[in-house]
Amino acid sequence: MSLVSRSSARRRRITVAASLGGALALALTACGSPTSHDSSMPGRDTPSSVASTAQGTHHGDSAMPGMTMNTGDGLVTKKDGYTLAAKAATLPTGKATSYRFAITGPDTRPVTDFAVEQTKRLHFYAIRSDLTGFQHVHPTMADDGTWTAGLGALRPGSWRLFAQFTPRTGAGKGQDFVLSRTVTVPGSAATTVLPKASTTATVDGYTVTVQGELMAGMAHPLTVTVSKDGKPVTDLQPYLGTYAHLTAFHEGDQAFAHLHPENKVEGRRGGPSLSFHAELAKSGNWRLFLQFRTAGTLHTAALTLRVS
Repeated sequence: MSLVSRSSARRRRITVAASLGGALALALTACGSPTSHDSSMPGRDTPSSVASTAQGTHHGDSAMPGMTMNTGDGLVTKKDGYTLAAKAATLPTGKATSYRFAITGPDTRPVTDFAVEQTKRLHFYAIRSDLTGFQHVHPTMADDGTWTAGLGALRPGSWRLFAQFTPRTGAGKGQDFVLSRTVTVPGSAATTVLPKASTTATVDGYTVTVQGELMAGMAHPLTVTVSKDGKPVTDLQPYLGTYAHLTAFHEGDQAFAHLHPENKVEGRRGGPSLSFHAELAKSGNWRLFLQFRTAGTLHTAALTLRVS
């Protein structure tokens, strides 16, 4: 190929992106909440069990089992013109609180139209820097686009807060986003050593076993089996449009990954085996949080998985 031809080919591959500037100053503050849950436990939605919490209103399920979302690792506040905007840089220690934020679009205005993914318009996660204190909540949105996330008691330290969403209209229509910000919880912040890698974890009398050899940057199937007292559990109840929700965070930088379920909900009972589409971008240790419901109670099992 001639130099002219190669130069033309290169020009055809170049996409010029227009940058839309502007920032929206939001007077958002953290305020107290009357409900409380100890965030040192490995999960939270609303109070229900020692290890985690449950329920929440379902809005319908638009996420198809097995679908893949190109969300990135979530370690940015802005992406493609969308911003996780919030004012609070600190949150109170040891008591329930509310975190208020907005998702602003390329026009710097708050986004108010979101697609429903796994029965919710927005999923919100809080994780401490040492990967303890995991919370998964579903905020409420006011008419002006301000979201309020109720969080349980936070231990001192650095926390990263993630918002996972898909705009239903606008420039980012149908695109999946995960954005995050960090906050500080004042006080003496002792670091907890991450438990060693293991394929099993126990929570509330249930044993969770993970099978699958994962390699960084490659898609692999992951199978999770739930048992109790040595017997297969077959009474898993639907939760967020499937029988279990699985989230992972990378040791060191807290990179985010949502492992997508491949089991369709067929009836009111599921289990014992659950299939997930797993694609973890980085090698090293990942902390997995599996949330599943039985008899109206949401359980959260946490385990460390090594990715080659």
